[in-house]
This record gives sequence, structure tokens and C-alpha cells, in this order.
Amino acid sequence: MTASSDIGIKSFGAYIPRRRMPRAVIAAAHAWALPALKSLAKGEKSFCGWDEDAITMAVEAGRDCLRGANDSAAIVGLRFASTTAPYADLQNAAIVGAALRLAESRSSADLSGSVRAGLSALGQSLEESAGGDQLVIASDRRSGKPGSTQELLYGSGAAALRIGRGDDVIATFLGRESVVVPFIDHFRQSGEKFDYHWEERWVRDEGISKIVPRTVASLLRRLGIDVARVAHFALAGGPAGSDKLVAKALSIGPERVLPDLQAQVGDTGAAHPLLQLTAALERAAAGDIVVVASFSQGCEVLAFQVRQSASNPPNRGLQATLGRRIEESAYLKMLSFEGEIDIEWGMRAETDNKTALTQLYRIADQILGFVGGKCQSCEAVQFPRFPACVNCGAVDSQQPYPLAEESAKVATYTADWLQYSPSPPLYMGLVQFDNGARLLMEIVDVGQSGVEVDTPLTMNFRIKERDRQRHYDRYFWKAAPI
Repeated sequence: MTASSDIGIKSFGAYIPRRRMPRAVIAAAHAWALPALKSLAKGEKSFCGWDEDAITMAVEAGRDCLRGANDSAAIVGLRFASTTAPYADLQNAAIVGAALRLAESRSSADLSGSVRAGLSALGQSLEESAGGDQLVIASDRRSGKPGSTQELLYGSGAAALRIGRGDDVIATFLGRESVVVPFIDHFRQSGEKFDYHWEERWVRDEGISKIVPRTVASLLRRLGIDVARVAHFALAGGPAGSDKLVAKALSIGPERVLPDLQAQVGDTGAAHPLLQLTAALERAAAGDIVVVASFSQGCEVLAFQVRQSASNPPNRGLQATLGRRIEESAYLKMLSFEGEIDIEWGMRAETDNKTALTQLYRIADQILGFVGGKCQSCEAVQFPRFPACVNCGAVDSQQPYPLAEESAKVATYTADWLQYSPSPPLYMGLVQFDNGARLLMEIVDVGQSGVEVDTPLTMNFRIKERDRQRHYDRYFWKAAPI
């Protein structure tokens, strides 16, 4: 299962939700009943806002991966991996692809069923890549039952990798090794919200310690790579410290083990090995060998050799998204966002949010792709597109004009405590784009410093409204302070 040397990773992207909850806050909330949780109260975890899910995070990671590239139409395939995708009988990848404005004539697929899904999707794309580039995105919004160990250790995040051939490959794919065994360390039945975990010591001693080292060693042996050449090693899945345990068994020094991201993010499930691979690409030098493994019902291992340093990528990357954080200290706020408590919001929240799927289809590029129009007569940019230009009145003059990556700033704003919002106050205002377009938008991820007129903004793909009767979420774009 060794790939041709000219197949590899062309670019990468990452997204971690800005909201971070110190684990000490969570442990303190449960101290009256579960004082032992204090032993896990180090660092912080990322968690989603009420308007974020695996799809919105995937879009943000995909945008980061494609940033600086003007040929997204060259993407011929999209694989979306997640164990927490919102829809069971609706292709989540279709929504992600539409928001990223990928060509309609592409293949797309959802992969799930295991936290190995992210690394498996990457391996499949690398082995099958032909006729054009592919985009692999892994995203998980993980949550644990209140008071559980998983509540402290799970986090949310997404990673994206562009796969293809050519001189712009930054890391060459060397090979893949897969072992599938019915070793069940945790599971979640369909319809259930939380994972059930087996005893940690048994998982570590009988599972990870025996399965992972032999899988990694088998791949290196087949590729003819001495373990001393491995410059960066990562293992996703399993109890804390499993990566160092496996590295020791393989004679890989601790200085070559990639950060497990537990101190800042938590375990992001299917996205985790791809986030660790992104961390390796950000720090690796040309010639470095990178080995990434994922444990779950067996083991998945991929090996790469860095062709060129990615020290100055056009995208944000993992380190930058880690730095964009808003610390939250209200434990009940996190529970509300994750649907664990149902707050009485009053009559203003009693609305029917049914989505007109017919209208969504007709203007999908505007709603999902945030594509406005540019007048061919006067070059005015507007959103939404109307039959007539709002500036000069010319009829049928609008050409599609994407706005998601355009620079913008706050023109006016209001912090509304009266109108219903799952995260009050509701910030909204006129957003002035540098290209002349102006649009009334919701403003999210506002920190303690608030916003002011002329505050620079970036666009974010989010959930606009949740339909709790039919269980279909309406997606759109919102502005956020840079």
C-alpha cells in the first residue's frame, strides 16, 4: 500500500473554536459530588458556540486550507470525516462543499463510525488520488456527560488537507498501514449522545501497547525507514500518555513526539490525528519523516516525508487558531450551548424556524457560499443579488461575486438584550466591505472588549437558526472581530 512519490499534501488548514473553558472551572462545578475530578483540572478545553457544529468547523478549516489558492474548482473530490456529523440521512459533505464553493462536478463522501475516520479518509484519498486534487476534512464537536472524565478531556476542532500531485506538494506520502481488530475501547450506539468507555488500564496495556507499536513498526519496515529517521511522531486515541508509551516502545525519543493538544484543546476525535499532522507540517524541515497513528478498533498509520518547509503559509494554521481564544468562566453557558440545560428564554424564543428548502436550492450559492453580485455596468457590489442593480438600476447586470474572503469592518452595531439569542446579547449591525458592499449581519465571538465602529471583521460560516421541530439547522454567514 505504498503510494507514488509525487502524491502528497499541498496545503493544510485548521480551526479550533475560540471559546475555551478552563478545566478547573468544570471541576469546581462538580466538586460538591465528584471531588476526584480535580486531578484532571489542568489546562483548558475548546467548545463550540450554540451556532457551531461539525459542519461549520469543517467549512472554516477548509477555507483555511484553500486560502491563497484561486483554483478551488480543481478539487475533484471531498471527503468529510466525523463521528458527530449533524445529519444521518443527508450528506454533510454536500453542505461543506457548497459553503466552500467547490465545483458541482466532484465526488463527495461522509466517513464515520470511528475516531480513525479522519486518518482513514486521508489514507484513502492519498492512495486513490488521480485526475485532480482532493480535499480531506475531519471535524468533531465532542461532548461528555456532565461530571464525566470525558467532559473535561474532550474538545472540538477541525483540520483540512489538500491532496494531489505536482511541484507544490509540501509533504510526500510514503505509505499507509491499517490493522482492524474487534478491540473495543469505547462506543456510542446510534441515537445516544455520549460515549461509553472501558477500563483505562486494560485499553492501554492490552490494546495500545500491543497493537500500535507493531503496526507502526510494520509500516517502517516495509518502507525501509529506520526508526531513528522519524523526526515527528503522533498518536491519537487512547488514555493520556499513550503516545509517549508507544514512542518508548519504538525507541522514539520524547523530543520527537508531537504535542497531544490536551492542554489547549482536548481530544477532538476524528480531527485529532489531522490536527497533529498539521502541527508537524508547521514545524518540520525539509527531509523530515512524519509518522501519524490513530488508535480505534485497531490502528491506522500514515508516513510522510516533508519536501519543503511550510514556515510561511498563506493560511492561518493550527498555531494561529489556537491563539484566537476567548476564555469562558460560566459553566452553565457551556451546558446551554451543548444542549444539556433548557433555559426558559421567554415568549420571544417561541418562533417557528422552518427552512424553505425550495428557496434554499434556488439561491444556494448566496446562502451557503455567500456569493453576492457585481454590476457589469457600474461595478457596484451588493448582497443579495437582485434582478436590478441597487446603485445604477441596470437590469440583469449582476455577475457572481464571492464575499466570504473579502475584508470588512463595523459600520454600525447594536448589543441587543431584548431580542432572543441563545448567547445574549445579540450583536448585530451594518458591515461595510472594502469593496463597497454593505450588509446587516449578526456579529459573533465578541470578547469582553466588545466591538467599535471600524473594528476589522472576518466572515464565519455558522448556524443561523435551529429548527427544533423538524431538526434541520439553517446555515448562513456571520461576522466576527479579527
